[in-house]
Amino acid sequence: MSVLAQKSAETKPPKYDPHTETKMKVTVEEVKLPPKGSEKEVAHLLVKNGSDTVDVYLCPKSFLDDMGVSFNKGDDIALTGSKVKLNAADLILAREVVKGDLTLALRDDKGNPVWSWHR
Repeated sequence: MSVLAQKSAETKPPKYDPHTETKMKVTVEEVKLPPKGSEKEVAHLLVKNGSDTVDVYLCPKSFLDDMGVSFNKGDDIALTGSKVKLNAADLILAREVVKGDLTLALRDDKGNPVWSWHR
């Protein structure tokens, strides 16, 4: 395999896998947002699940902004998502996040992003 082909394979975003879907109640440790001017990039959360810290990919920051949703350190959330690997690191692609009485649906039940329909 050429270096070029290998590089593009590494940077390809992971696909949602319904077979690895999991539900968990977690606490937000850190909110990681893309830099200003990069709102189309993915926002993600570092969350505590017991003693483990898990990286959760949400959606583009612009979609969160449009929905009027934000997360803060210490928020308790319920999460449904797919466990995947990216460059040997474990992460979760969130499908649904429940914070208090707010439910944020990020993907349909097949794992397709709803923000791709969003204008």
